[in-house]
Amino acid sequence: MFLGHYTPRLDDKGRLILPARFRDVLKRIGSDELVITPGQEGCLYVYPYEEFQEIHARMRAQASSNAAVRHIERFMLSSAHLERPDSQGRVTIPAHLRDKAELEKDLLVAGVGQRFEIWSVPRWEAYQVEQSEALAHVQEEIFL
Repeated sequence: MFLGHYTPRLDDKGRLILPARFRDVLKRIGSDELVITPGQEGCLYVYPYEEFQEIHARMRAQASSNAAVRHIERFMLSSAHLERPDSQGRVTIPAHLRDKAELEKDLLVAGVGQRFEIWSVPRWEAYQVEQSEALAHVQEEIFL
C-alpha cells in the first residue's frame, strides 16, 4: 500500500525519482511497470500495471452503452503511459502528462492506497486549503 507524501524534484529530462518506500512497495508486490494517467483535481495517477489492468477490467465489465464509462475509459486510456523505473528508480513523465498536471521542478507525490498521485506543489496546496473544511465533515461520516 502506498502511504505518505514526499517532495521529489523533476529533473531536466522530465524524470522523477520514486520515493524509496514506494519502490519497496513495488518490489513487495512484484510489479516492475507503472501506468501513469491523468487523474482528478489536476494530478496524475500512477498505478502498478497489474492494478491498472484490474481497473480496466472493471471498466470493460460495464455496459459499453454507458456514456460515462466510455468517457472515463477514453480519458484514462488515451493519455496513459506505461513506464518501467530504471535502475535508479527514475520514471519519465511524458510532456503531455506534465503539461496536463502543470508539473514543474517541485512536486508532491502522495500515496493513496493502491496508487500514488503526482501533484504540482501549488495545485496540492490549493487543493489542501479548498478541501480542509469539507474533509472534516466527511471524516466524521466515514469513521463514525
